[in-house]
Amino acid sequence: MRKKLAFTGLILVVVLTLVTGCGQPKTASVTLTVSAAGSLKDVLNELKATYTHQHPDIQIAYNFAASGPLEQQIEEGAPVDVFISAGKPQMDALAQKGLIVSSSRKDLLSNTLVLIARPDTKITGVEDLAGSAVKRIAIGAPASVPAGQYAEEALTNLKLWDKLQPKLVQGNDVRQVLTYVEQGDVDAGIVYRTDAAMGKNIKVVADVPASSYQPVDYPIAVIKASAHPQEARAFAAFLESDQAAAVFKKYGFVVLGH
Repeated sequence: MRKKLAFTGLILVVVLTLVTGCGQPKTASVTLTVSAAGSLKDVLNELKATYTHQHPDIQIAYNFAASGPLEQQIEEGAPVDVFISAGKPQMDALAQKGLIVSSSRKDLLSNTLVLIARPDTKITGVEDLAGSAVKRIAIGAPASVPAGQYAEEALTNLKLWDKLQPKLVQGNDVRQVLTYVEQGDVDAGIVYRTDAAMGKNIKVVADVPASSYQPVDYPIAVIKASAHPQEARAFAAFLESDQAAAVFKKYGFVVLGH
């Protein structure tokens, strides 16, 4: 009798264990690594919260930096699933080396350059940067930061680049340029409009003439070596959706194709 009761009890324990196990919530099964231009940090973090709420089995790990270093990391074999660049040359370089899924590449967003300074500045336009009152001007490092490349192109076309060389302070990314201006380390800086909108104790002095630089486009693509290509494509598709477009627009981006 005791053996029968013990066996019955064992069966109940096994059944309860199976039932309880089936009722437990699933843990995240996939983590996507998304390398993205630093100027996208705020908007992508908001979109991450939305996406992971809708897809609890997916986690998003961002790697924010200037697009040049991100490109180099991918070329060196860093485990990245999705890349969003702040310039086409970086994506073009990966495409030429066969490192992206070509069919997944899309131009996602567009941005513009603005001149920023402290609220009490007397600077009124880009032409004032050549004046003796302006001692230091921050831009992204043109060698690795797309915002810096666009700034160099604009200043060159405006016949100011050579004159301003002694005044230039180069930042590692566009957010560092913003910080330099916020802290008063420089008299002015050139950043994306979307970054200026996130700034504190600064003001937009003027638009950098759009005719002086190439359009600032943000291409997106799935990396060919992705360990989770299906999930990577799904996340990229979400960023191209109407739902994501509304959030991008809220942060001041121009959404291409919408």
